[in-house]
This record gives sequence, structure tokens and C-alpha cells, in this order.
Amino acid sequence: MTRLPTYFISHGGGPWPYLDGPFRRMFDQLEQSLVDIRRELGDAPRAVLVITGHWEERGFAISSGERPGMVYDYSGFPPHTYEIQYKAPGSPDLAARVQQLLSEGGIAARLDPQRGYDHGTFSVMKPLYPGEDIPLVQLSIDVSYDPELHVRLGRLLAPLRDEGVLIIGSGLSYHNLRDARSDVGAEPSRVFDAWLHDTLTKASPEERSSRLVEWERAPLARAAHPQEDHLVPLMAAVGAAENEPGVVVYHQKDLFGGITASSFRFGEAPTAQ
Repeated sequence: MTRLPTYFISHGGGPWPYLDGPFRRMFDQLEQSLVDIRRELGDAPRAVLVITGHWEERGFAISSGERPGMVYDYSGFPPHTYEIQYKAPGSPDLAARVQQLLSEGGIAARLDPQRGYDHGTFSVMKPLYPGEDIPLVQLSIDVSYDPELHVRLGRLLAPLRDEGVLIIGSGLSYHNLRDARSDVGAEPSRVFDAWLHDTLTKASPEERSSRLVEWERAPLARAAHPQEDHLVPLMAAVGAAENEPGVVVYHQKDLFGGITASSFRFGEAPTAQ
């Protein structure tokens, strides 16, 4: 079976795939990148595992329901966005496999049969797999935000890549909601994004992991991520492909009028193997 790459996706704002108008159009580049990812993956994935920055737990939890519902974890959007459904099936078998891999590596994770799809997941999956037919499991982040723990988490998940499971870390390369819609956020997002590009695409595997663990030393790191819930999914995506090259798959300089954002792939795409 083909070894799948991993991805860190900057997932955009709210339920954007379900909207119209200027806000929706702001994410056209992101949408095209997700369409391109679907093309480069071909028919390889049998299931998807999303480590989502919108699900925080003390420890780790795994969605294990057969037919997950929805989590509308946003506010201020049109009424219809609180009724949307992303109907992809869950996968109790995959959830149990994830739990097994983590347990064997000394990380406890509980199964959560009630957890629904949050917008860190369905905002990515709707453009990526609009047919809503690929089994889908979510994995929480730990509220400690410990980068080394999340890199280790990714390492333990790596065998899934040889089992047809696509691993996605869903967050944002810049996540400062206070400054995102003002001129204040433009420079921190640009500077931190440049550091990410250098770290993820140019550094050796060893240096890449060590720089991520010490990400707070990056220029303007805390201005870009006052709270790192949207950054630690990157650590898991890197950990699961730790010795493989990183490339940029999405880069935009005018998000919310001036914010720089990027997504990355780690490992070769199936169509290039």
C-alpha cells in the first residue's frame, strides 16, 4: 500500500465553505489548495484522521461514533450555518487503532462516541472530500499545548500512513483573532510565516523538530499565537513524517485583508511516488 504524506492545513475562518459573498471568496486560494491536495492523493486514502485545534482535552480523546453529529463552534454567522451537516461516516475501527497505537507508546487516549465534527474538521473536509464518503475520525489536542508531547503523538501515529489513513493537522499558521482584522497582525503573520517556511521546508529533520519544540523563540511567535491551540496540530503532522521533506501547499498574503497564512505537506504525494 502507498505511504501517505501528512498535512498541516490552515483551515480558514468559521464555516466558510458553506457561505457566499466576499467572506467566502477570501478563501478561494485555500479551497483550490484543498482541491489540489485531493488530486495529488488520488484514491489512496481509505480514511482520514484530523488532529483538530478546535478540540481540547486534558489528555487526548478520539471520536469513535459511527455517525458523528456536528459541533457549531463559532458565532456571528448566518442561521443556516448552524444547521449544516457534513455526513461522512465515523470509523470506530480506526478510532480503536489510534487508541492502540497511542497506548503502546505510553500515551493514554479515551474514546468519545458522542463527539461531532467541529469546524476545524468540516471546513477542511467539505472542499477536500465533498462527497462526504470517506470515513473520518478526529483526535483532540492536549490543553497543555506541550509541543514535544504533540510531536511524540505524531510519531506514534506514523504507522497509519502505511494503512491508508490520511493524517491532517488542522489549525492556522497565524491565529491572533484580536489583531487579524487590523493592520497590527500583518507583520507578525508575515514574519512568523517566514520562520515556518524556513523551519519546515529547509531545516534538517532533527533541526526542524527541535525548532518546533522551541517555537516560542521564533520571531514574533507570541504575537502570531497568543495561545497555541491552532499551532500544536502542526507538531503532530510533523511528528508523523519526521524524517521526510516538507513543502508548501498553500500560501496567501491577504487573508482578512493582510494576514499571511500557509499550509504544508510532509512526505511525498502518492501521485509523485
